[in-house]
This record gives sequence, structure tokens and C-alpha cells, in this order.
Amino acid sequence: MKLIRDVFGNARRGEKVFIYALCNDNGITIKITNYGGIVTSIETPDKNGQKLNITLGFKSFQDYISDFYIENCPYFGCIVGRYANRIAKGKFTIEGKEYTLPVNNGPNSLHGGITGFDKVIWVPNKIEKPDLVGVELKYRSVHMEEGFPGNLDLKVTYTLNHKNEFGIEYKAVTDRPTVINLTNHTYFNLTGGKENIFNHTLQLFAQKYTVNDEGLIPTGEIGDVTGTPLDFTTPAKVGSRIDKLKDGYDHNYILDNPKGKLVKAAVLTEESSRRMIEQFTTEPAVQLYTGYYIPDMKGSGGEIFGRYAGLTLESQHYPDSPNKPGFPSVELRPAEIFSSRTIYKFGLI
Repeated sequence: MKLIRDVFGNARRGEKVFIYALCNDNGITIKITNYGGIVTSIETPDKNGQKLNITLGFKSFQDYISDFYIENCPYFGCIVGRYANRIAKGKFTIEGKEYTLPVNNGPNSLHGGITGFDKVIWVPNKIEKPDLVGVELKYRSVHMEEGFPGNLDLKVTYTLNHKNEFGIEYKAVTDRPTVINLTNHTYFNLTGGKENIFNHTLQLFAQKYTVNDEGLIPTGEIGDVTGTPLDFTTPAKVGSRIDKLKDGYDHNYILDNPKGKLVKAAVLTEESSRRMIEQFTTEPAVQLYTGYYIPDMKGSGGEIFGRYAGLTLESQHYPDSPNKPGFPSVELRPAEIFSSRTIYKFGLI
């Protein structure tokens, strides 16, 4: 196991930003920066041992803070919060008081607002143990930051071990009632960007999903995927039915996990490389997003992205849960601890 820290760049206010390389003895290298907790790359070997980056990200820090990227923000690899996904009309009520959030996705609030956790600098600490390496990131989200109540103290821990398990663990406490929904927004492309994600094969261990309105806000109805283009209960090509959906997949799949155990949520494979990712999570749902709105862009390191360049498997609570009493609660109160864990395990088929 090996952990390497380098300077990644300087933020707009001059703060030094670092990048950490987590390496195991099986040829896997994961790079993470403390700006936004962004996973900038994950290199894994294919069937022939060729290592390629299987995520969407940039080699240069300046690409993450460019005006074009921020204006079109596809949230490459970052931590999103204080509330991942959408809150209808940017409003919610807790203990009888209404809070108003920035509206940044049509009429709704998305991924924590204008300056969510994806655009802040986290305090990093290295983790070096015989069987794993990692980086611990800490951040205090102050009361009313982006409209959310409560001083929220967060810790996100990324680890890589010899079992090829990339672990993400979230913990948070607050000093007054608030809402919280955290996830990681890494996009995967197991061809290393050679093709789009249509020929990837996906299995989701979810029979149900939250039905959305046209603005991708849940109506409150729980739908069954059986017989619909959303059905990945048995392995299917991502592109096999995507043309039946206006903007591809951007759907919240419900896992059978009411007690928050660590359960298998998804398996993603790609035949030409024979790469595989297994996802496990304690969360009650996974958002599948196939990158319809990724803009055509080119990074300064030659990276090229666009529509359907990658897909996300965002472990999370349901969208708009603060306004849906029937959904699993996302409220966090003083003396409580928010805790969540997700594992991506890399391998070959």
C-alpha cells in the first residue's frame, strides 16, 4: 500500500489545494483532492493488465475552477451536500420554520445550492495502515450556509485496501435540527473513455423507484420497474432502452434496506475490458444518472467529455425527502450522529 500527497494547485483565494494518490499492490490508483472531496481519477487494470482511468475528471486543478466548468457544473467525482439531489422550489420546513435555499436547477435546489460541498476546501489528514491507505476530510458547514440551518461538522473518509475496495464513509453532527443527504458523484466509464456507456451492463438490486414529475421531483408515488425501461433487476445494457427516455436515466432506485445495513446495490460491467464494479451501501437508494447534460468539453490535459460519457451510481436518500413525510427521514438533530457508508469494489468478470 502506498499514499502520495502532492500540491494540486491554488484556489481562487490563494489557498493551497492538495491531491492524494491511494495505491494498492493490485494496480489500482485512486486520486482525490481536498477541493470538493473530488475523486479525480481511478485507474484499474483491464483483462490484459492495461491501466486506464475509469472515471470522468481532470488532470489540472484549474479545469475544476474554470468559469465554463462551474457554469455547466456536472459535479465530476465530488462530495455533494448539504442535500444531494433536488429539493422542490428550494424550500422545506423543519419544526414549523420554513427555510429557503438557492434555486439552481430550474425552479428547484440541487446538490446543496450554488456553493455546495463540491466547491469548498476540506481539511485533509492522511491515513496509512498496513492493510489500507486513505484520506480523511473535515469541513464545518456554518449555520445558514446556502440556507440550511445548524452548524454541521462533517467528516468524509476515503480508503483503499488490498481487496480492491474503495470505501467512502460519512459522519456528521449538528447543533440544531437540520436536513442532510450526502453522496459522491463519481461518473464511471469502464472503457477508460474509449466509448460512451451504452455497452456497459448494469444490474440494480432495486424493484421500486420514486416516480418523478417533469422537473425530476418525486410525486410521492412509488413505482415498480417491472416491464419498464427502468428495469435493471437482471443485467441489461445501459443503452438498450435509453432511447425510450427523454433525457436518459436520472432516476432514484429504492433498495430493500430499511434498517441501513451494508447491502449490495449494483453491479456494473463492460465486456471489452472485462472490468467490473460492485457497489455496496448502507443508504436506502441509488440515483442512476447517465450524463445526458454533461457538456461537450475538453480538459487542459486532453480529456474529452460530453453526453453519455459516464454514469453515476449515487448512494443516497430520496430526492425532496424534506417535503415528503412518507419518505425515510433526512432530519438530523443535536446529539444524533449521521452515518453512512458506501463501497465500490473493483474487479474483472
